[in-house]
Amino acid sequence: MKTLADYDTASLADAFEAWGHKRSHAASLLKAFYNSGGKIDLPSLLLGHKLQERITQEIPLRQSKLLQRSQSSDGTIKLLLGMDRGGAVETVLMPTSRAERVAGCVSSQIGCAMGCDFCASTRRGLERDLDAGEIVEQFLHLREQALLGGKRLSTLVFMGMGEPLQNYENVVAAIRRIAGEGMGALGWRQITVSTVGIVPEIDRLAASGLNVNLALSLHAPDDETRQRIVPMNRRYGVQEIVAATRRFFEKTGRITNIEYCMLGGINDSDAHAVRLAELLQGFRTHVNVIPFNAIGSSLTGVIYQRPAPERVARFLAILRDAKVVVHERQQRGDDVNAACGQLRETALAANG
Repeated sequence: MKTLADYDTASLADAFEAWGHKRSHAASLLKAFYNSGGKIDLPSLLLGHKLQERITQEIPLRQSKLLQRSQSSDGTIKLLLGMDRGGAVETVLMPTSRAERVAGCVSSQIGCAMGCDFCASTRRGLERDLDAGEIVEQFLHLREQALLGGKRLSTLVFMGMGEPLQNYENVVAAIRRIAGEGMGALGWRQITVSTVGIVPEIDRLAASGLNVNLALSLHAPDDETRQRIVPMNRRYGVQEIVAATRRFFEKTGRITNIEYCMLGGINDSDAHAVRLAELLQGFRTHVNVIPFNAIGSSLTGVIYQRPAPERVARFLAILRDAKVVVHERQQRGDDVNAACGQLRETALAANG
């Protein structure tokens, strides 16, 4: 059975018309639904008793439920959501530099097939894609949590469990509902889609006209290093994915974020920093350096280490000397396993 998050305005209006009711009620219902974070009082909308009764019988508000809520000492909130279709995902709400605003992070799949060796989401591989409604409901749970805290959810990143561009159709459908006026109304430029580098889908996203942001999970500036930690690099090499990212910028004008998880003794040398700077010359990007967040033993049995602060500082200095725009990602939620690369363990436990 479809839930309300499975509809856009046009499809819900079609359903209402088929039931013999005004199409215009669809817009008012969805606006109230999204504004409230997915919880609405139907009688207050004055839809009429018959339509209200039909909606109650045939369109559940949600098909996901909150299984667990964890809050970090830094204010980050991690939610474990159980899905009626089966499985569970983790989604995260993070403080920002502006006290009244928060940022959200949603998952696109249950598990992940990419096999990145330093990321907990890849453990046990990919279970299934999330459908568009399941992705939208994560956003609604996050908006609800923000409202309860007196804050506004201002940005959303697809950086949770899964590879968003492997679930392209559902991710795009969800974005249209989350960003679009009359529904989530978050705004297209407030959404970032992350990828390890699925080249055809990067080009497809650039041509979509969505005007969202792109984040490339690069993590190494050369094929030899990257193939050790990102298996997908065997299919699309560093030069190829950076070329696709450049095309994305040329097509959309949106500056790409380059995500670089620093692993002690693996990809954090001066030589790696120099190569990264050379790779990005003449290309407007913003590099986010992310010191590794511990996950225990990796898929290949390696226990990666976070680089020493002075090594991170040296890496940043080399990039800045080369005129690369770079920042160190502020650690958020590590004490509740909600930091970058850590999502998955609670979901696994919930599924046995």
